[in-house]
Amino acid sequence: MSGIEVWNQFDHDPRVPANRSMRASDRDRAVIEAVLTDAFAEGRLTRDEYDERTDAALSSRTLGDLVPLVEDLPVALPPRPGTADFHAQAVRKWEADRREALLGLIGLSALLWTIWAVTMWGEFPWPLFPMGFALMHLARIVVNKRDIVDEHARRLERKQRKELRKREEEG
Repeated sequence: MSGIEVWNQFDHDPRVPANRSMRASDRDRAVIEAVLTDAFAEGRLTRDEYDERTDAALSSRTLGDLVPLVEDLPVALPPRPGTADFHAQAVRKWEADRREALLGLIGLSALLWTIWAVTMWGEFPWPLFPMGFALMHLARIVVNKRDIVDEHARRLERKQRKELRKREEEG
């Protein structure tokens, strides 16, 4: 049984710290018991270890009680964000960039037009030039949404791979 299949059987992933204090259900206990049975069948656990851990699983109260029973087995890998999570983070980053560009355009426009109105009313409307650059920046962000989101998602994936390599070297 792979780690992905195991943890998807829980309503709440017991590896997530916020879920550890939740009460375990009979189904949660049965999932851990199945993992222990597979580990025993593969020769990863002795009979005594299997009996001890199975008893502990059946008597566990919280999801956090279940995780230590399988920590040293292959299914206990920590949850990693998938590509969907990276994409969602990248979209949120793009939305923040777009919001920042829009607020920059509005703030810059208000400031420059106020200065123009106070000092040069009726003369050449020079604030149009800096506003044009701010507007081009906003348009670039809006038009290039897909490229910006994809690039940020790739950056997040590279960062995760780098962190995983670092952990593997330390461990």
